[in-house]
Amino acid sequence: MDKDLAAMRVGYGSQDPGGRYDESDLDVDELSDGWLPLMRRWMVTAADAEVAEPNAMALGTVDVQGHPCTRTVLCKGLSADGVLFFTNYASDKARQLEAVPYASATFAWVPIARQITVRGPVERVSAEVTDEYWHSRPRGSRLGAWASDQSQPIGSRAELDAALRHAAERFGGDVDIPVRPNWGGILIRPEIVEFWQGRANRMHNRIRMSRVDDGWIVERLQP
Repeated sequence: MDKDLAAMRVGYGSQDPGGRYDESDLDVDELSDGWLPLMRRWMVTAADAEVAEPNAMALGTVDVQGHPCTRTVLCKGLSADGVLFFTNYASDKARQLEAVPYASATFAWVPIARQITVRGPVERVSAEVTDEYWHSRPRGSRLGAWASDQSQPIGSRAELDAALRHAAERFGGDVDIPVRPNWGGILIRPEIVEFWQGRANRMHNRIRMSRVDDGWIVERLQP
């Protein structure tokens, strides 16, 4: 298996026989209007290419021992303020971010050979923002949020399914299921945003934006 892993590789850019990858090279000029317009364009490109869950991102935090922890969550908002996701505030990731309010999030769109990593401090969003998103969720997702004490141990799948049934019985046919207490949004305010574009011979394009006191620094990085 190790030998097979060592041999696994994909050629990007002009070496790709399927023509799936954008042949135009990423350059610093594309970030003249900031990180947000380009990130939105790449997100749309990923969606148009039918990448599964193009808003999925690997969220990195640190635990109380200072050890890194990662998991995949869904981005539910992009704005000039930052990258938004939602969670139970008692979950592992939320408690870790409360202790160390800084996160890294990576969007990896492998089929189109693009990736974006966002790093920065985090903050909880207002109850109004949470309420607006909550009521846009499917009923099943809202019931699931009530049923699950996120990140806490449970004895079996049967117990978890029973908790969901109990939540459904509790709210009956109510359309307006209220926001669960201690549940809401977390915003990552970008300080560093790096764009990666796959290219032939592992000579990838990497452009990094870093926030400074009077604006942003844009740099090309070696792959």
